Parts: sequence; structure tokens; C-alpha cells
Amino acid sequence: MSDTHLRDVGFIGFGIMGRGMVRNLIAAGHAVTMWNRTTRPVPEGLESCTVAPSIAAAVAGKPIVVVCLTGPDAQRDTLLGDDGVFAHAAAGTLIADATTTDPTLTLELAEAASARGLRYLDTPVFGSKNEAWEGKLDFVCGGERADYDAALPVLQTMAATVHYMGGPSKGAAAKLVGNLLVAAQMVSLGEALAMAKKAGLESEALMGYLDVTDFSSGLIRGVGRASLAGDFSPHFYLKHMLKDARLIGAYARALGVATPSTAVTAELYQGAVNKGLGDLNASALHKLLFELSGT
Repeated sequence: MSDTHLRDVGFIGFGIMGRGMVRNLIAAGHAVTMWNRTTRPVPEGLESCTVAPSIAAAVAGKPIVVVCLTGPDAQRDTLLGDDGVFAHAAAGTLIADATTTDPTLTLELAEAASARGLRYLDTPVFGSKNEAWEGKLDFVCGGERADYDAALPVLQTMAATVHYMGGPSKGAAAKLVGNLLVAAQMVSLGEALAMAKKAGLESEALMGYLDVTDFSSGLIRGVGRASLAGDFSPHFYLKHMLKDARLIGAYARALGVATPSTAVTAELYQGAVNKGLGDLNASALHKLLFELSGT
């Protein structure tokens, strides 16, 4: 399957991440037909994409369909439903599913796709709004190697890096491993910032050394200043981080892996959602931690 053959792309899911991914597909010369479960305006610069009135119209005749949904429930409805992607995509269509989800469901989706003559890859991504917009996402992929090789030129248009992790569901599993680290670091950063605020440390002086120490990270550098400034505008919704924490816990239990700190992390995110912070950035957990610390 040639790169030229994959120039016509169907895209399912036009949220915070999907809009940036579509932008880079267009910039790379792909013709994109997109569909979203709810009506969303097309951002400036993406007018060349075609907004389809239905899933059927979005996937009709497309050699590759990229999917980016909110989680398992959306996947079941959008992919497996009677009017879903699997029902309408032509045999041989390559489906690259960037949804963060349950690896057990991923196996079910791969089997269901195969039964319909479709080619299915789990291709979840690391990154948020800015990385999606700038084409700097990191993909972790599971599925048949030949399907991965065929999809790679398309994935690379949206990516800083692309990694093949193995057979079906291995990309989904790798994503949960990474998100465990992200969620844990978000909690520890919030606790550290709360301590710094309570100690009266000046924000720029604090970040000046947190930027450069050997324990620094992209998350610390990217989130620290914003949280200290009270900027929690959404790049990745907090409610989705809660969903991911729950997925990590369930998958760990299925594997028999002890993840006690992740259980606490999930409860903290649940508390933040209960406080009405779910539609803010995932870093809005820090608002809760600051409040608990009396800052």
C-alpha cells in the first residue's frame, strides 16, 4: 500500500487533539474528511478539510481512517455500532485508533475489525493540545507489523516519534504505562508547588532551578509556571485524566500488578472532578492540592 494511496484520509474525532492532528495531515498534503460526534466549528486554517454529515460519509472509499475518541464508551458506539466505522468502512481499510483505552477492549476491536476484513492498529499518543497542533505527538502502536509499516508515513506527519510496540493491544498497554507516570508526576508536582507556595518561595526563582535540575521533566517545565500563575486552561481535560487513571487501575488489577500509589492518584482526580474542575486542564488537580494545603 503506497504513501500516495493513503493521501485520502477519514478522520473520526475533532476534539482538542483531533483538530491539531488534522492540521498536520492537511499540511502534509492529505485530503481529510472528518466527522465528530458533536458539532464543532472548524478552526481557522483547517477549512480545506471536508466535514462529513455521517460516519458513513467520512469513511466511504478511504484507504485509511484515523480515530481519536475520548475512551472505551465512545469507541464502542463509534466503531462497533450498527452505524459505526466498522459497519461502513470498505474491506481492506486501515484504521489507526489513537484513543487511550482499555487494552482488553483493544483486542476485541482488533478481532471485530478483522472479522469484517478491516486492518486495525491501536496508535495512542502522548502529548496534549500544543503537541497535537505542532505535529509533535509521540505514537505507541500495536497491531500487525505490515499494517504499522503501511500507516507509518501518515502517522509521521503528526508525530515527533512513532514506536512499534508489538501485536494488537500493545500500543494501548504502552500508553497506560506512560500515563501512570504522567499522572503520578502531576500529583507530585502539585504537592511540591503547594509546599513551595506555603514556604513563600518566589515563583520564577523556584522554576529557575526546577527547569534545569536532573529531576526536571517536560511536564515540570511545561506545567509548573502555569499552575503557579493559576492558569488551568484546558490542553488535556482533567476528567480525561481521571478516566485514564481508572483504566490504569483496572488493567493493573487484570494483570495482577500492585499499583497502590495510582489508586490514590485516581481518588485525588475524582475529588478534583467532584470539585467541578473536570473541564479544566489536568493540572487543575493542583488547585485542589493548593486548597488542601491552605494556600
